[in-house]
Amino acid sequence: MTHRIAAFGAALLATTALTVTSLSAETLRWARAAEALTQDPHAQNEGPTTTLNHQIYEPLILRNMAGEMEPALATSWEPSADNPNVWVFQIREGVTFHGGETFDASDVVFSLNRAMSENSNFRELLSGVTEVRATGDYVVEIETEGPNPLLPNNLTNIFMMDEGWSVENGAEEVQDYAGGEDTFSARNSNGTGPYVLTSREADVETVLTLNENYWGIGEFPLDVTEIIFTPIQNPATRLAAFLTGEVDFIQDVPVQDLAQVEAADGIGLGTGPQNRNIFFGLNVGADNLERDNVDGANPFADVRVREAMMIAINREAIQQVVMRGQSDPTGAMLPPPVNGWTEELEQYPEFDLDRARALMEEAGYGDGFSIQLDCPNDRYVNDEAICQAAVGMFAQIGITVNLSALPRAQHFPLIANGETDFYMLGWGVPTYDSEYVFNFLYHTRNDGRGSWNGTNFSNAEMDEMIVSLSSETDLEARNATIAELWEMAEAEMIYLPIHHQVLNWGVSDAWSTLVDADDQVKFKYFELN
Repeated sequence: MTHRIAAFGAALLATTALTVTSLSAETLRWARAAEALTQDPHAQNEGPTTTLNHQIYEPLILRNMAGEMEPALATSWEPSADNPNVWVFQIREGVTFHGGETFDASDVVFSLNRAMSENSNFRELLSGVTEVRATGDYVVEIETEGPNPLLPNNLTNIFMMDEGWSVENGAEEVQDYAGGEDTFSARNSNGTGPYVLTSREADVETVLTLNENYWGIGEFPLDVTEIIFTPIQNPATRLAAFLTGEVDFIQDVPVQDLAQVEAADGIGLGTGPQNRNIFFGLNVGADNLERDNVDGANPFADVRVREAMMIAINREAIQQVVMRGQSDPTGAMLPPPVNGWTEELEQYPEFDLDRARALMEEAGYGDGFSIQLDCPNDRYVNDEAICQAAVGMFAQIGITVNLSALPRAQHFPLIANGETDFYMLGWGVPTYDSEYVFNFLYHTRNDGRGSWNGTNFSNAEMDEMIVSLSSETDLEARNATIAELWEMAEAEMIYLPIHHQVLNWGVSDAWSTLVDADDQVKFKYFELN
């Protein structure tokens, strides 16, 4: 059973129901290409890492598999009647951590302060927060610099930790993942979530078992009582494991094998648009690039070079040849479900080599230049193949690209540490608002913002406008600011959008689920048929 949702901007709930029977009625064997980078719940704001942590830890507010926000460790939340800058959260009572510790408001205060600390990869989401305080055992107030109507949207992936466990084990500080630090919290877990970490050998196998004391028993299906996760990077090996029944669920069916999966008995295929863009980032802010052959100048600093590269990308060819139709070419840096997306932003320039070569000549690079492209080879659908195709396309306008493809565990620190001039990145928007994109990708990289802005781009006017988004309560005025920001961002072209990614999930015939547009699997929602 396969469904393709071609245009997914119209609805947040652009998901595909999968009615799909495992060899074991309780154990679900799960495989995907990528492994979690760390167990520290605040160290890496990165899809596969967050997905694994979602089984073990919980946020205050959760997006379910249909993308709807629902109560998790907070039972309710509302602005304070006394102070428009304060949100009041009622914390769920009767919750315990896997180690038996009681969960209360003090753990919320500790966790949010930890998530706002220097090494946290989630601190942009809390950049407007001035104080988190407990006003009762199960009441927390979050105060922001101004009224922040969208604060709850920013909390759906920020996990709660036990303060006592963290202090006892020296885990008060967030792991410095980009710096290569190894910590207790990077190798051990203690959450309130539906599944307990039973065993883990990174890159080999992780076993999770049902939390028998989970507060959500009776509220969620919880038909999956054991999860065996195996990362399988090789597409052919991963597919073979699925087809032969060695695994029950894979998140990334190889696009070249969709027809084979559709034709097979005993398994189901669900396809839907993902809330994720794939793009190239350019180091536009450096005076001189480290990995090119141009001395004393930065070719990416010239917008004509960036425009030439933009129109030298043949997005339709990538869609048809590399992605086998499983992508949605775009000129936008945000997917359709996100507030701020428009049809105009979605349009991408016509592939035009003559115009691109003329722009290169005008910029003084008619003879071209060479540059290194850093690309992951285990994170996005056909990521290395996309980069290989782009190498050939840029060669046609005189840019010799030397491709360096690495596992994402080595690739992402290059961006975090400013050690790349030209790179591939994918970006989802779990808050479904443009502020998330601007905060992480466009704001000047400084304390609390711009942590994934590897371009060295800095614009003081844009920074001020981005900060204003967190406290503007007039939604019409706020959306006008967002529209102006996108106009400015489009003119700068510091990123080269390629396409919106498409999801292909495979599930054996015993299980029913939804294809989550965020690619965030939450196994407590899975049901046995």
